[in-house]
Amino acid sequence: MACPPVSQLSAFDLLGLGECGWGDTLLLGFGNSILIALGAYALGFGIGVAGAFGKLYGGPVTKDMAAVYTTLVRAVPELVLILILYYAVPGLLNQALVAMGRETIVLPQFLTGVVVLAFVQGAYQTEVLRGAILAVPHGQIEAARAMGMSPLLVARRVIFPLMTANAVPGLGNLWLNATKDTALLAVIGFAELTKATFQASSTTKAFFVFYPAAMGLYLLISLVSILGFGQIEKWARRGQRDVRG
Repeated sequence: MACPPVSQLSAFDLLGLGECGWGDTLLLGFGNSILIALGAYALGFGIGVAGAFGKLYGGPVTKDMAAVYTTLVRAVPELVLILILYYAVPGLLNQALVAMGRETIVLPQFLTGVVVLAFVQGAYQTEVLRGAILAVPHGQIEAARAMGMSPLLVARRVIFPLMTANAVPGLGNLWLNATKDTALLAVIGFAELTKATFQASSTTKAFFVFYPAAMGLYLLISLVSILGFGQIEKWARRGQRDVRG
């Protein structure tokens, strides 16, 4: 059955699932946005933990490398970093492969998008976690060391539990940034929510249908995330005095 002209379709028809609607395209893009945000956030957290401990407890070279990394990423616009990491770095890699007589490679969009956003997330998470570690009372760390705990045991039994409550608000904000930064991947052609919305609206010219729908989906994940991180922070602060009075 052929679909009627777009001008005869209502907003509900355009947002519906099936052959005549674009709802499945938007939901697929929304799912891709969530998946890439989760991957980038998790990988960025690993980078952030390593960067924070490197800046605080590493040697001179480690501290300098971590400082250059966080300063560079925070100074350069994220869109520029995405373009550099997606186009320039693979281009240099392929030039090197050609010079060695090997075949060029094509990086998968999803994996590349995760790595690119994780590179950005890692710099910001480094500073959030570093500040949370500095907020841990130094006397408790010294007491743990005096009891003969290894550095890893001190981190697991003392630093991580005490820093969590201080880190959660900042990490929550960075998660919200990760969900929104996925929209920047539209410039490299990745089929996330913003790209799917652009395709639907440019094809149907129903801009006031699809862009508010995309805004609603972004708002939905933001509200769910705020509630989730609020519960995590409440759990992390259990047993602590409420400073609100």
